Amino acid sequence: MSPAGETGTSATPPRANASSQGGSKLESTPNSRGASVISENINLVGVKVKEVRPWIQRDIEQAKQCKADAMLQVLLQRASCAPETKQPELLRKCLKGVLPVCNGQVSAGGISSSAIETVLKKYACPGVEPDFYSPFIDATNIALVCLEEIKIDGMRAPVSTVDMIFQQNDMPMYQTHQKAKSIRKPDVVILPLNSACALFEDEKGGKKGKQKAKRKDGQKRKDYMVKNAKAKPKNLPWKDVLACIEFKRKTKDIKSPPSSYIVTDHVPTKPEHLPVGHFKAEVPTPGPLQTLATQPASDTAPDQSSGLTAAQTSKGGSSSKRKAADTLESTAKKSKANPDADEPDVTVQTGLYTAEMFAANLAVEHLINFIVIDDVIWTWYYDRQGTFQSSGINFIQDLPRFMVLLYALQRFKVHDWGRNKDFLPVQVDGKQCHECKIKDEDLGTVDLLLHTSDPERVRHYGLQGRATNVVPVTSEALTKKYGNFEDGMVAKIFWGEASRTSEPEILKKVEEIAKRHPTVEGHIPQLLWHHKFTNPTSAIREALGVPEPTTGGRVLYILVFRKLYPITTLHGRDLFDVWRQCILCHIILWKEGVYHRDISPGNLMWYRNNKRLIGVLNDYDLSSLANAAGPQGNERTGTVPFMALDLLTEEGQQGKVKHLYRHDLESFMWVFAWIFLRYRQGVLLQISRPLDEWATLDAIACGKEKLAFLTKLSNYLPADLRTSQSTIDLSLLALLVDCFQILQAANSNQAADMYHNLVVELKRKRASEQINGEETVSDMDDLLGKFTGTEAWVDLSKTLPS
Repeated sequence: MSPAGETGTSATPPRANASSQGGSKLESTPNSRGASVISENINLVGVKVKEVRPWIQRDIEQAKQCKADAMLQVLLQRASCAPETKQPELLRKCLKGVLPVCNGQVSAGGISSSAIETVLKKYACPGVEPDFYSPFIDATNIALVCLEEIKIDGMRAPVSTVDMIFQQNDMPMYQTHQKAKSIRKPDVVILPLNSACALFEDEKGGKKGKQKAKRKDGQKRKDYMVKNAKAKPKNLPWKDVLACIEFKRKTKDIKSPPSSYIVTDHVPTKPEHLPVGHFKAEVPTPGPLQTLATQPASDTAPDQSSGLTAAQTSKGGSSSKRKAADTLESTAKKSKANPDADEPDVTVQTGLYTAEMFAANLAVEHLINFIVIDDVIWTWYYDRQGTFQSSGINFIQDLPRFMVLLYALQRFKVHDWGRNKDFLPVQVDGKQCHECKIKDEDLGTVDLLLHTSDPERVRHYGLQGRATNVVPVTSEALTKKYGNFEDGMVAKIFWGEASRTSEPEILKKVEEIAKRHPTVEGHIPQLLWHHKFTNPTSAIREALGVPEPTTGGRVLYILVFRKLYPITTLHGRDLFDVWRQCILCHIILWKEGVYHRDISPGNLMWYRNNKRLIGVLNDYDLSSLANAAGPQGNERTGTVPFMALDLLTEEGQQGKVKHLYRHDLESFMWVFAWIFLRYRQGVLLQISRPLDEWATLDAIACGKEKLAFLTKLSNYLPADLRTSQSTIDLSLLALLVDCFQILQAANSNQAADMYHNLVVELKRKRASEQINGEETVSDMDDLLGKFTGTEAWVDLSKTLPS
């Protein structure tokens, strides 16, 4: 990982998908918003976890909005006895049903709901932020005890296997993301009661107060509320957190609770929805993150039934609260002149907690978190399609709505909180794993044991997008069919866009091509088994009445492959050999109508066949087929540091530049430079490592940096390569120089072509004129021949085994 202070993050994240002017058709899929560009390979590109923050902020700025009552209705329906059936009357029934709790008329287990008024009055008193955790926790936990007594027709009973409780935290929580450790401090968390109790064990591993186990659950909860709910836990694991609540205090005077409550219409808060930067008192100096151009969402018209609106443009700001919330073990010291400048806004802070929660569990379907500013609470709902925030609820003046929110959450099963019920956590030999059993027409039940604690697991860190996880897996059913693989198997779990041609469909086409072409056979991933789940992210959007709810919708896939090794573990002739094999496989697939379009180090793999290394062109979930009608889906088709220069322009990011074969071939050259300059003996350099900034710049800025690299390549050579006497190092360096001389010449020719096309465009007054023409097979062969015909390529090829 990047040493402290090496890589900054002053640049903006990738642009959102921009509509081309004048309704021109997209010639390629624009670069996506979101953290997926780098977060799936944090260790590969060598960025710090904190450098993903601008991408998290961008996702938050694109959040959709809905009315509080619309969100409450959806949550209540999920917690009802018939969650698949629309029940528009539920909210009104529940608002009436919780009034006895609000008005102090319910007692349970020696706890009276009249105490809620007492602690809310304490909450309303002036003070500093931490002073408000305790009364809020008291109010919510007292309410939960009393709400258990409320029976409303059509609603489930409280879920005893969860038995949620509010717990103070405000302590560092740690998690490792591909060798990088993050540290965050959510103020308050919601936990299952059993998980909360497990936090407070004595040094011998026994529960504090061994007699507790013999007591009734109600007494256990009461004892915990008194002794531990407001204590600060140590070593709270992210995997146990159901939700986070982040607090900010802005107003000194908060209105005390009324003497009694009745059911009223929702009164909009100010602000009704929480924009990024709202909490910051002073106006920030404009910077890259404050001047992002926000693309309007597709559903811009409010929906009368749900109150859903498009995301408002909200500028970045930072919270004034200082906490160890966005650091690594080796992160750089903050600026002494402005120690708070590095702190994220509360909305971004909560988004970072969400990223931790997504990463801590497998195949999470959605998450819910909360932000409290003064006496207003906002609900935030996150899934891999995007983010919603509901309008605020004043939980003191509109206590019935807040009680309804708690009433619904109290009746959530574990999967209602977003945990995937198809992936069950289990302990195997003292290590955390996940078990998955799926019915298959051919194999019967396919058993999968996913080794999620394995250090080789690749996990995603972000809010939306594919969220790819790659996990070592074992399976009796698959072993019975295929036998044992020496290197084992891996499961790829990701949220693919529902509108795209699926990866299994594309791989079926690839396998057919491999039967006809030896250059492809053996150089493609071996798909052993796959399954598509039936839990689309569009479901909540349909429930909220979002226009076009399936646009950008995602669905969960699991694919099992023979295990492969990344090209970054290779060096010398082996690096060149595997890289070359992938290039030769790629051109055949392109000619046969399979367009990969995402050449990156993580997608170039290898395995050993006897003594020979076999290169594999991997990862086809962003590929497309020639017979598909135009670009598919809404996700980027490339990883920014390795994308062709044509695609890292404003036109390229607007989808006006057609993605051609030469763009993928150019990506192979950037990948080679990336590995050769940044790795030694298969290990990422820790110091004096060039090109770090490419991973954190936006597409256009990265394009400019890469253009500078073309003209001043020698400036980017690490010291050891400048003085190396190694024959293979010198041969690979010669190849690098030859390849980029060809790219530089091609770039000059393309600039001339673009100038010509611009003249034609202006003459014809057609803003949608295609910038790049078509390619013929001869064009492809000629271009590849320029690289394979270089002296360095030819000399290196002679040294390879036949």
